[in-house]
Amino acid sequence: MSAQQFWDNAASMLAVTEKHPFLVGMVDGTLSNDSFKYYVVQDALYLGDFADCLRRLAESACSEEDSKQLQASAIGAGEAELMLHGSFFKEWDISAEGAKQMPHTLLYTSYLKRVVATRPHKQGLAALLPCHWVYMHVGQCMLKLREGLGECTNRPPQFDAWIDMYGGDEFEGKVKAYIKLVDAECKVATEEELKEMQEHFNMCCKLEHMFWDQASNQMEWPNLGGM
Repeated sequence: MSAQQFWDNAASMLAVTEKHPFLVGMVDGTLSNDSFKYYVVQDALYLGDFADCLRRLAESACSEEDSKQLQASAIGAGEAELMLHGSFFKEWDISAEGAKQMPHTLLYTSYLKRVVATRPHKQGLAALLPCHWVYMHVGQCMLKLREGLGECTNRPPQFDAWIDMYGGDEFEGKVKAYIKLVDAECKVATEEELKEMQEHFNMCCKLEHMFWDQASNQMEWPNLGGM
């Protein structure tokens, strides 16, 4: 089994996600700026925990080479992608400082941190794989949709910057390098371990979808007695 089989087994779910209204709305320009700003803040909070998970996986890696790659990925999540968010913060005069993780953000990051902290290394790798691969896939789908729409659609430049980053060759190279790490673990995994890796992969694909649902609806925590 390989990482590709994880993806193929989740194909029906991923086919729905690639057409998520939040993503399509970025391309056709119908997504509200407020929903995108909400997303950017939540994604910045998510990436902080995601980078921490990558650093933890680097500590449990079986080889120095794998450890260095995961450390580099952590830096990428903590700096390169946040640099894109930082440009949005500056342009819109907003910040993630003092912001709280909203329900689906906390659900997603808590799941990742639990798997990385309590399960074997290979399961942690599988849990973090959808964040890499789903973003690459939807970015490439969005590039094709944007090309099909041509010049007839107006969208904020921030939307184009996001599409260019996640649909671009540089990000694809990073994702493929991560997939190779998962493939290597698949080769030495038992049937039971592969089943567990698939379960984590599926769950995080669902959580990716829910993350965009949350941004579309600009979900907030319920106000219970002013708390």
